[in-house]
Amino acid sequence: MSTLRIALSQINTTVGDFAGNTAKIIADIERARAAGADIVAFPELAVCGYPPEDLLLKPQFVAANLQALDEIIAASQGIVAIVGFVNRATDIHNAAAVICDGELKGVYHKQYLPNYAVFDEFRYFDAGLEAPIFQFGDALIGVNICEDIWYPGGPTQEQALAGAQIIINLSASPYHAGKGNARERMLATRAEDNAVALAYVNLVGGQDELLFDGQSLVFDERGNLLARGKSFAEELLLVDINTDRVFSERLHDPRRRQERLYVEPSEQIVLRDTKPAAKADKLAPVIAEPLDVNAEVYQALVVGTRDYVKKNGFKSAVIGLSGGIDSALVACVAKDALGAENVTCVFMPTRYSSNESARDAEQLAKNLGVNYHVVTIEDTFKQYLTMLAPVFAGSAMGIAEENIQARIRGNILMALSNKFGALVLSTGNKSEMSVGYCTLYGDMCGGYAVIKDVPKLLVFDLCRWLNRANQNEAEVIPDYIITRPPSAELRDDQKDSDSLPPYETLDAILELYVEQDYSIANIIAAGFDETTVKWVARQVDLNEYKRRQAAPGVRITPRAFGRDRRMPLTNKFRG
Repeated sequence: MSTLRIALSQINTTVGDFAGNTAKIIADIERARAAGADIVAFPELAVCGYPPEDLLLKPQFVAANLQALDEIIAASQGIVAIVGFVNRATDIHNAAAVICDGELKGVYHKQYLPNYAVFDEFRYFDAGLEAPIFQFGDALIGVNICEDIWYPGGPTQEQALAGAQIIINLSASPYHAGKGNARERMLATRAEDNAVALAYVNLVGGQDELLFDGQSLVFDERGNLLARGKSFAEELLLVDINTDRVFSERLHDPRRRQERLYVEPSEQIVLRDTKPAAKADKLAPVIAEPLDVNAEVYQALVVGTRDYVKKNGFKSAVIGLSGGIDSALVACVAKDALGAENVTCVFMPTRYSSNESARDAEQLAKNLGVNYHVVTIEDTFKQYLTMLAPVFAGSAMGIAEENIQARIRGNILMALSNKFGALVLSTGNKSEMSVGYCTLYGDMCGGYAVIKDVPKLLVFDLCRWLNRANQNEAEVIPDYIITRPPSAELRDDQKDSDSLPPYETLDAILELYVEQDYSIANIIAAGFDETTVKWVARQVDLNEYKRRQAAPGVRITPRAFGRDRRMPLTNKFRG
């Protein structure tokens, strides 16, 4: 029986950290070799980190990546290592280095360069044209990169028809809620359609707004799942693949013989002539359980926040705690991402702050064990009103006065950030950000916007889930925070519903207008009130300028503001 032991290294890289990324790669080469692996594969652009964006326009960045690859090549004695890097030829390529016994044996250049959603790869890379296969004993292996596997034809089909029994795909597949299920179905289909074993290694961790969820996967030639890596965690996933079964499966499918007539033969590169050594031990299947939707999104927020804070050199965070549900969720995420001792929450009341908000903010901070301060801003607010009274004379109290309170709070938080080196985490959700129900230079202040891509109804779901999931059986978030009518508390008896449609209606309209690009007419035709739809659409369009100035935040939907949905600020189109 011909068996190859493959190790998939889903590591958390940092863009431009060549020393750190190289150390992780070499460490997992050593771990894989010690575990008896014949091949160890790493994610897309693992050497330089993904996505490097305009750093790729710096020749010195590309050169540093090639120097790091040389270190990795030297450390690869006794094993095959497949590593994502930037190759430099007449142009630069998103590439996979195939290394064996301390030698660079071959290079694969990514063919399908995505240029949609969060991707801009045509801005940087030249597309590859060749799809070589690699011989290891009597096994043939195809290597390709991320987007290449999402197409039914292309290099995967070409390599399989050229005889490859195993396809290894190096990936950096950005996360959004539910993507893991779609990705798994697609990969199972590729394996079955091509009668090929498929090993897919995915990046893990946060990079600015983007998050990578790991969940590396291995399928057999019939599309059956052999292994699944953990979600949002580094792991070295080991699996044994029987190439004889691939050959047997293909004998029963004569269609491949017809398809091969129309495919150019691939270059074949020898890694080793000898078969891999027989394995004394037998690996047990490793199939990590996927997370349910609330656990998945919450873990995404935690990992995205942790990596942004720590990779950018911060150790702690400060949050304005209002007694409301959004800041409560952000505080929970921060505590789980950074540790309670590294989180400071500040309650900043004025005349409009309720006793219930004060009570619940203090109780939440106590439940989480975070640092907690009360900084009363009523006197400062009064001074602003006195100072502006001659200018505001004759006008009624309104939004300007409301926003003064938010901006004082933003000022306090930034002062604490400057004083103690803590990153301010802003607390606005996607529903509010969509329609501009947020204050520029006020509650939008911050270095990272944890829930900017989380709709309001999902905020409620996550908070309820947190209380259910708490192993101590005591509520983490005081129940009144979840059940009370949402309010900004910037004027007497204020409710969000005074300014916004019910969140059930608002989120449903935003799903159609923002996420799916429905026209106003089509949303109205779907049964929504015409006046409400037009108001929501107008607010989304008018408030692009606010969102352009917002802090980055974790992407959890396929149409996040900024990276995915890019609209001109000056725009007269309405529809």
